[in-house]
Amino acid sequence: MNTAHLRFPCFLGRRVHLGVTGSVAAYKSLELLRLLVDAHISVGVTLTPSAQRFVGAESFRALGAETVDTAMFTDHQADDPFAHLTPGRSAKALVIAPATANIIAKMAHGIADDMLSTQALAFRGPVVIAPAMNPAMWSAPATKANWRTLLERGAVGVGPAPGPVACGDTGEGRLAPVEDIFAQVLRALSPKDLAGKTVLVTLGPTREAWDAVRFLSNPSSGLMGACLAVSAWMRGAEVHVVAGPTALEFPPGVSVTRVTTAREMLAAATELWPAADMACCTAAVCDFRPLPPATGTERKLKKRDLDGELVIRLEPNPDILRTLGESKREGQILIGFAAETDDLLAQARLKLAEKRLDLIVANRVGVPGSGFDSSTNTVTVLDRTGRVEQWPELPKTEVAWRIWDLLQHL
Repeated sequence: MNTAHLRFPCFLGRRVHLGVTGSVAAYKSLELLRLLVDAHISVGVTLTPSAQRFVGAESFRALGAETVDTAMFTDHQADDPFAHLTPGRSAKALVIAPATANIIAKMAHGIADDMLSTQALAFRGPVVIAPAMNPAMWSAPATKANWRTLLERGAVGVGPAPGPVACGDTGEGRLAPVEDIFAQVLRALSPKDLAGKTVLVTLGPTREAWDAVRFLSNPSSGLMGACLAVSAWMRGAEVHVVAGPTALEFPPGVSVTRVTTAREMLAAATELWPAADMACCTAAVCDFRPLPPATGTERKLKKRDLDGELVIRLEPNPDILRTLGESKREGQILIGFAAETDDLLAQARLKLAEKRLDLIVANRVGVPGSGFDSSTNTVTVLDRTGRVEQWPELPKTEVAWRIWDLLQHL
């Protein structure tokens, strides 16, 4: 999975404790550690004795773990005789990935007979658990009952995923994608100021076919909208994405409707809008679509079929943002984006008023570090109260986070 829309720079100073148990998938916890460290999150690690048969403590130290516990009683713990309590006092979240049937059973029944199970029993913050085991073990009634117990107590479960496992069996038991686990850890660390809100996000380009294989479109990657969708979900919102053609994937907690054309995006957005508290329309919608040629769009047009130049006639597409603005009810918040080549501030003010927006984010396209297919953006933000802010070039993840912060001023 492309993780550009998960790389939020706002977790400096937060600490996570990572527990690793004895599964073939234990090596994937090194990738999770790297993602956490890259997000400026401090990480402590505990390896069970079985985990150490698959991965070594030095690998975690080399990749940035600040502490690595391997047993209840070791020489280095003379400096910290309460290491079994330390994660509960210093970490904001506990993640166990991979989690075997054994650790799930211990946690469900309050057994504390090694370092990790003791740390888990003493931990009072958010707990994220990602199981990995043989499908027969995962489907066993005892495991299912233990799993339900942990979820009922508030633990966040990630996976397991279906597919082939190490022994050759196939079924549910594979460790969930590391990116999905990482996203859930970020969500556990995030404020929940959007809890109880339903957010609609449109993103990506649209495509308008003019024959069977060709279309009009634009270079939008959908990254800006994906950053907004993921950050809203991290901050507690129920998020519905309407996505044009993009390669981006989303955490399982985000609902995604895939569309291609502007009219399909309009239909999906207008269906979701009445139940939403706010919408953020970042999609780069084609303003025009080709009128079908006399031969229709079912076949590929060939050069030898032409008698002279090719003429493609266009007609306007519906204005999705204006349509949502016209039907906006009291209390709903509508956020728009304006990608412009000139007169940035004037165009943004016009759009803010014409389309009944509460906030608009304007960026210049065609310049380095801003706009389409860039990991950063340089934006001017206007809201209905008259506030105008100009932000320097920032990662799109940070732009998204700041946009949700601005809602408190509306």
